[in-house]
Amino acid sequence: MNIKDKIAVITGAGSGIGRALALACAREGASIVLADIDERGMAETAALISTPHHSQRCDVSKPGALDALAEATYARFGAAHLLFNNAGVAVAGPMWTATLDDWKWVLEINLMGVVHGIRAFVPRMLAQGGEGHIVNTASMAGLISVPGSAVYCVSKHGVVTLSECLHHDLQAAKSKIGVSVLCPAFVPTGIAESARNRPAELGATNPLAAPYEDFVRQAVARGRLTAADVANITLDAVKANRFYVLPHQKAKVAIDSRMRDILDERQPTDVMKGPR
Repeated sequence: MNIKDKIAVITGAGSGIGRALALACAREGASIVLADIDERGMAETAALISTPHHSQRCDVSKPGALDALAEATYARFGAAHLLFNNAGVAVAGPMWTATLDDWKWVLEINLMGVVHGIRAFVPRMLAQGGEGHIVNTASMAGLISVPGSAVYCVSKHGVVTLSECLHHDLQAAKSKIGVSVLCPAFVPTGIAESARNRPAELGATNPLAAPYEDFVRQAVARGRLTAADVANITLDAVKANRFYVLPHQKAKVAIDSRMRDILDERQPTDVMKGPR
């Protein structure tokens, strides 16, 4: 799919991969719709974009917020061709001490945020006809199972299978809308500092999270691919209509190990200790 002159909608556009996707699409000549709960970060992204753009505060956990975003997009630009359901947060710690508020916060943003985006935009995209493409940001944690990351992994595994089902449904509808699921590993972004946007009304997080959070911060800081690298790889996948987008090719070893665990009906491999 050619990106020039298209309308691209990006959630989580105030930082990290979302900002990089917005800038990459703008460089390709697309008009941009920015959405984020972080209005300051979104304004910083907007200041870097020279193509026509619209910014809107959007809490993706609220279905009405995505409906409002779709309405504003079509009112301003008359169409939406690219939808990047990218907003996401993370928590860590053993599953048995994860709080219900951890589950609520992460699932409502990481998984239901994608659901809300699809429900708000896809009917409109189908009605407008022509080519389109949807990119749902999952994670390598959506393809493997990581110790101390149950809440996050569950949310991202959900995004992967949701995306696969969406692909099948659109194919069955004979639509020209393609689907990709983005599954990066550790990238230097603000994901490790997600708590900065955690609603005040939610209670405490996992009391045993600290060592896991420290590991994630260090791993994220050491990430060799930048958010810009991931965005460029993603746009290449959109142009080629490639479904699975795996920027970190070396991580395929862990995916292969998990698949062998399933097919051979053996105990799950601890990916942090390497393959068998």
